[in-house]
Amino acid sequence: MNSPQQLAEVLTSLRIGNQSYLIAFYEQNRDLFARWARRQHQLEPAAAHALLRTVLVDFYDQVADGRLTKLPPDVRAYVYGLADEQLRSATTTEILPEDEAGRRQQLLRLFRQLGLDCQKILMYFYFRGYNFEKVAGKMGFANANVARLQKATCLRKLYELRTRTATGNLA
Repeated sequence: MNSPQQLAEVLTSLRIGNQSYLIAFYEQNRDLFARWARRQHQLEPAAAHALLRTVLVDFYDQVADGRLTKLPPDVRAYVYGLADEQLRSATTTEILPEDEAGRRQQLLRLFRQLGLDCQKILMYFYFRGYNFEKVAGKMGFANANVARLQKATCLRKLYELRTRTATGNLA
């Protein structure tokens, strides 16, 4: 399921509300996902299955509302990444003071509203520690300066989303 044409067909199908791909994905991957969740996060199978369903709904929402405009070539890796992010976020917020946890959750919600490219750029730079040359290579940009400008644009978008949310102008 890696040809660009097949990925485009799946994306189109999801956008019009056909969830058969997600159902099939769940059925084919739930046991493997449960093993991964047990190894990585000590989750019981029932909790892992619930997490997978939640993450697949998030994935569907990203496609439906336009945040995900291109299906990742490795959907399973993308879904596992979403699950890992969600679990790590939940673990982190449990040990933080309530107001800081709330601030981080708000930033995470705003981050998810950014386009996939902005999410990738910011993740590569801030969480993986890639320099601008490596970000440029990963994203297919001409050079490090383009990566630097794109990162600045993404940060500006995130800041604008936060500002609009704080003033109540965001629905």
